[in-house]
Amino acid sequence: MESCTAVERELDKVLAKFNGLKDHSNNTLDELVSSLHSIGNELQSEHDLTPTQTEILTQTLKRVRESVQRLSTEHKDLHGSVSKVGRSVDRNFISDFTAVTPDTFENEKNNNLLNEVICEHFLRQGMLDIAEALTEDARLEVDSSRKAPFLELHRILEALKCRDLGPALEWAYVNREILLAQRSSLEFKLHRLHFIELLKQGTCRQREALLYSKNFSMFGAQHARELQVLMGSLLYLPQGIENSPYISLLEPIYWEEICDVFTRDACALMGLSVESPLSVGIRAGCKALPPLLSIKQVMLQRQVPSVWSSKDELPVEIDLGKEYHYHSIFACPILRQQSNENNPPMRLVCGHVISKDALNKLSSSNKVKCPLCPVEQISSEAVQIYF
Repeated sequence: MESCTAVERELDKVLAKFNGLKDHSNNTLDELVSSLHSIGNELQSEHDLTPTQTEILTQTLKRVRESVQRLSTEHKDLHGSVSKVGRSVDRNFISDFTAVTPDTFENEKNNNLLNEVICEHFLRQGMLDIAEALTEDARLEVDSSRKAPFLELHRILEALKCRDLGPALEWAYVNREILLAQRSSLEFKLHRLHFIELLKQGTCRQREALLYSKNFSMFGAQHARELQVLMGSLLYLPQGIENSPYISLLEPIYWEEICDVFTRDACALMGLSVESPLSVGIRAGCKALPPLLSIKQVMLQRQVPSVWSSKDELPVEIDLGKEYHYHSIFACPILRQQSNENNPPMRLVCGHVISKDALNKLSSSNKVKCPLCPVEQISSEAVQIYF
């Protein structure tokens, strides 16, 4: 963000100087053209130049040369300011992002995984044509059964955005058992919205609203308070819900909420994350990339690029915030290193946990003494822990 602001400042300077030069040039040229037209008219009416006319013509030509020279100088100055914008872009932005991900996507397996993530993102957005084109160009093997749930998800979401509850209610009815097992409130909220839409139309739909309230029978235990509010609103139908204490039922937030609830429950049912992995990866990358580029540049300047030799380990700690925490992290209390597949956490007999590398370094003659308590054991008795 700071880089964008720095470039924007330089750009604002150029635009201000350009607009000033444009106004000054137009005024100067208009004045010179007017003077030349006046002199031209006088010269056409006289055969011989008088000494006064000769002096005026000389002064006018001198003004023209000075104005042209001044405009040329100002134009060169403007060109220099434009060049500063380019230098500011080069200084504030590093185009070679591969410096922090050496050869990551040259591997065919990783490249295919990236293409699959992008393809899934397009499917989530309902962009079937783009997903099909990417699948063909990247030679991906995407089963049609994987596409169908995304298309249905997008179709129902589009209907909800148009305030059409039919497709969502049908989907919730078909998947009722799974949704109840997940303690989902989706079906109740869909019925509530439909009931509110009937209330909006006043007493002419009162009987229909009462009949529709039978759909709430199975939700009485879990949503007793909400049902009391809905039933109480029926008393105010003659005067209109918008003129009653129940006006909050007409808030548009209920429609915004239902889209989020449906997306969350549908993705959970399909075993997917609520957000697109591509969107999450891009946002996380935008936060992590600036410090990584900075540390890489410092390493190159100090000629110590070998310090960052492991692709699975970052040279600096980057905290992206709690919203990007998806799994447990174990750091060895002895070596202060984060565990990974090659260096997993190991549980000792005494119950303390250290990394495998620490265990190997502490082992002596196949015995190891816990660094956190006096207990000794055979190193082979340590058990790997899976978080």
